[in-house]
Amino acid sequence: MIKITLPDNSVREYENTEITPLDIANSISRGLAKKAVGAKVNDVVVGLDYVIKEDAQVAILTFDDLEGQHVFRHSSSHILAQAVKNLFPGTILGIGPSIKDGFYYDFDSEHKFTPLDLEKIEVEMNRIIKENKPFVRKELSRDEAITFFADKNEPYKVELINDLPEDAIISIYEQGDFVDLCAGPHVATTGVIKAPKLLSLAGAYWKGSEKNKMLQRIYGTSFPKKTDLEEHLFRIEEAKRRDHRKLGQELGLFTIMDEGPGFPFFYPKGMVLRNELENYWRELHKKNGYDEIKSPIILNRELWERSGHWDHYKDNMYFTEIDKNDFSIKPMNCPGGMLVYNSMLHSYRDLPIRLAELGLVHRHELSGALHGLMRVRAFTQDDAHIFMLPSQIKEEIKSVMNLIDEVYKLFGFDYHVELSTKPEKALGSDEIWEKAISALEEALKENDREYIVNEGDGAFYGPKIDFHLTDSLGRTWQCGTIQLDFQMPEKFDLTYIGEDGEKHRPVMIHRVVFGSIERFIGILTEHYAGAFPLWLSPVQVKILPISEKQISYCKELEKELKNANIRVEVDTRNEKIGYKIREAQLQKTPYMLIIGNREEESNTVGLRKRGEGDLGSVSFQEFKEKVISEVNEKNN
Repeated sequence: MIKITLPDNSVREYENTEITPLDIANSISRGLAKKAVGAKVNDVVVGLDYVIKEDAQVAILTFDDLEGQHVFRHSSSHILAQAVKNLFPGTILGIGPSIKDGFYYDFDSEHKFTPLDLEKIEVEMNRIIKENKPFVRKELSRDEAITFFADKNEPYKVELINDLPEDAIISIYEQGDFVDLCAGPHVATTGVIKAPKLLSLAGAYWKGSEKNKMLQRIYGTSFPKKTDLEEHLFRIEEAKRRDHRKLGQELGLFTIMDEGPGFPFFYPKGMVLRNELENYWRELHKKNGYDEIKSPIILNRELWERSGHWDHYKDNMYFTEIDKNDFSIKPMNCPGGMLVYNSMLHSYRDLPIRLAELGLVHRHELSGALHGLMRVRAFTQDDAHIFMLPSQIKEEIKSVMNLIDEVYKLFGFDYHVELSTKPEKALGSDEIWEKAISALEEALKENDREYIVNEGDGAFYGPKIDFHLTDSLGRTWQCGTIQLDFQMPEKFDLTYIGEDGEKHRPVMIHRVVFGSIERFIGILTEHYAGAFPLWLSPVQVKILPISEKQISYCKELEKELKNANIRVEVDTRNEKIGYKIREAQLQKTPYMLIIGNREEESNTVGLRKRGEGDLGSVSFQEFKEKVISEVNEKNN
């Protein structure tokens, strides 16, 4: 008899001496068995045909599970490889993993793939899917595997086998007459993959090294239902429409120039948006008991050696020499914050001390990794460093959580929380790390926060809580973070005078809310598709005179709105009113005021609102009060 423990901790007993996850799924429900794509047995992802011979914990995986998606899409990549081999004999296989939202396969082929080829390959994939061939796993000895793939002229597979440890289990998967080297697992048959789609072509060096040959990479995605695929393709097109790089240019917000790759330029309208965000940030932090500081961009080598960045982060730093001494442009603000703290004596009565900084930092990123405002080499972190008593840890962490929650709700973001633990390269003892992790866990639980544990992904100096927000397209972005640090106070000899008159070591929190001002602007641009909330919009009101006769009156209205701190422009061009309205709509202007003779005579405006269209005639004073109220309330 075999006892199987399911995710809800219920236990099922089976008389068999051997059982598979598919058998278990069928015993639970036919519907589950039909949706199943794989399983987790004792936390190891396996195929549905995996043989269980003893008591085990089992979770049946469907496409709704992340691990299930990986199994599904990795199986799709094998179908892609088979289709390419069928259509282009002589093609040599590279690798074909699943990735977020899809999969790819790398090929070494004399044929140069084109978008038209993708259509043909997709047709062949669907033919293979209709054959509904089973994925069959077989294990080979190292010598057998090398001989097998050498005979098939698959040198990349032979190289992968030679890279495996001596005691590695070498497995292959067959689907019909196609065979590939693979650890698996896979779905039961090719027929499970209902809706594949090939998306794009790219070049990729073998094993990611420029020293190796450039292969051709085909990207694709797949879903269990065509309706799911259609929704995904719609989101892709919508993401292109919302691309912050495109909108940044169209709306005159920001750009990246060849003279400064990875170093953003902000236009006047972009600076309005940026300044509004920073002003809000300052107001919020002042309200929550933070003092703002500013630390230098360049600091000497000794500081970075003391902080540990020289050993742990040097590859991402920029350097210079001043007076024959080594200096670095700061990649992080925290050492400067600690110098500020340490420049004065502190009593336990002063703590917690919350020092906030909008600090410009520079980090070296590879050119291929740069992406608009999302991945840059110079950015402003909305940092804060909180110095506190050990007894204040939980309350301070909860306070930061509440502050982050307030910010994300303002912009309409949902989010989830992840707790990241000790990485492989880390400072400090296991005892200190356990103490820090426990403090974060207790704060999360006391604040009723659900969270995911992200093993080994903490900062080198301490564990952290990361906030992953979800935008209007369902994409997630890691922005806010809270990092608890027992290491830096030690390295910088930070102290406070306790009740006993002796020196004691404070505990420190590093935290950001936006993460990076630049990246957050990029996220907001795509989240709102450039149609920013009224309070953030670079131009809040556009006044559109129907003819030149109304320009003088429009200028009076402009002056009155400007005096009320409303950002307003008058379109004085000699163009038809329909053209002016379309231009204002393309610029995502929240409000348009149409002014003709009748409006001037009655001191009214023809009001148009973004997303709602023509709202008819209203008095100018009524509109003015309305727009001032909306700006002050920061309505989305």
